[in-house]
Amino acid sequence: MASLSDRPLRVAVVGSGPAGFYAADALLKSEQPACEVDMFDRLPTPWGLVRLGVAPDHPNIKAVSRAFERIAERPGFRFFGNVEIGRDLAHADLTRLYDAVIYAVGAQTDRRMGIPGEDLPGSWPATAFVAWYNGHPDFQDLDFDLSGERAVVVGNGNVAVDVARMLALTAEELAPTDTTDAAIATIVGSELRDVVMLGRRGPVQAAFTTPELQELGELAGADVVVDPADLDLDPASEAELEAGTAIPRRNLELLREYATRELSGKPRTVRLRFRVSPVAILGDGKVEAVEVVRNTLLVDGSGQVRAVAGEERDEIPCGIVFRSVGYRGVALPDVPFDERRATIANSDGRVTGADGSHVPGVYCTGWIKRGPSGVIGTNKKDAAETVEHLLADARAGLLPQAGGGDVEALLGSGFVPYSGWQAIDAVERANGEAQGRPRVKLSRWDELLAAARG
Repeated sequence: MASLSDRPLRVAVVGSGPAGFYAADALLKSEQPACEVDMFDRLPTPWGLVRLGVAPDHPNIKAVSRAFERIAERPGFRFFGNVEIGRDLAHADLTRLYDAVIYAVGAQTDRRMGIPGEDLPGSWPATAFVAWYNGHPDFQDLDFDLSGERAVVVGNGNVAVDVARMLALTAEELAPTDTTDAAIATIVGSELRDVVMLGRRGPVQAAFTTPELQELGELAGADVVVDPADLDLDPASEAELEAGTAIPRRNLELLREYATRELSGKPRTVRLRFRVSPVAILGDGKVEAVEVVRNTLLVDGSGQVRAVAGEERDEIPCGIVFRSVGYRGVALPDVPFDERRATIANSDGRVTGADGSHVPGVYCTGWIKRGPSGVIGTNKKDAAETVEHLLADARAGLLPQAGGGDVEALLGSGFVPYSGWQAIDAVERANGEAQGRPRVKLSRWDELLAAARG
């Protein structure tokens, strides 16, 4: 086991999104012991979902990356982009080269609905659509057919709202954003007239935040439509509203205001429906409709309001479906994984083996630690908890002694250093400046790597 010595603690952080950078921040601020951080990401670009998940028309949220830039400039920090764990480095390489490893890889895939027709052409995970319009290089060859008049978005969280809003934005609203050119052309040129969001529970239980909901009512090219009957609360929802926070109350007030609005004749509508669940996606060789069931809300034995399917069913004709029912973590080679929770197996950030004991020197933070919940800022407290445990273990002499060695020599010339990312950033910003946009993203692997090495 390692003991505190004159040299800094060497820590590998896998993942360069908010969770990874908040962990790096806490480590680099430590004085006893002092720490050095090597950060690894499969992509040649950092920031995770801040770059590739936050909606392009939300530049204020993306601005958090400036804080991460300051972290990256600190002594003792190095970035290794274009490095995939399991391909370029093994878990065993990290535990041999570093005193400790923190996994901050997020939740990289979508949850399934488990209904017939889910895999029909035209049925898409919302995560793929978000990655596509944000310029993720793995998703640029996807073809989203928006030639139908109606799209259905399944889900009631902020990602679902983002997808619905992006589908309804006008050319003028998209022009000043960093949405990819291909996505702008597809959205603006689409035949969509109606975007329908489906929530399995009621307005009180909806997971979107009030600012996101408010933006739907401010769209230049779309009216927001809510059926007043959907806002009649059952006893369970009345009780939850009374006992809950101010957010559902503000949401309900806004939804009731939307329900009284007259249509203004805008070319598109965004329609919010509640207490309905998809039971099948229908179509002959492609999506043609969604079959939904009307739900009743009841309180279960744990006090949670649950949706219970009734007998009333309906079909919603549509040409495309976006499934936004949650993210799911993916196992990493040789790292203990909790299949039920879809997270790395851990106790407050300390990774645990099959017997429940801590795997010395291995930690996790962010969505891969706690599941896909919270906002960007939630990761700061979460990372601080993990780093506190890591530093406490270091002070107690519980970390394995790193065997030494040079990760650069092991990786060769294939990785993208932070200076490579800065070169990508400079190209994107220069391209954007010419068009009055914050940046025009490089969204192909060859473009990104060429710019990084240019």
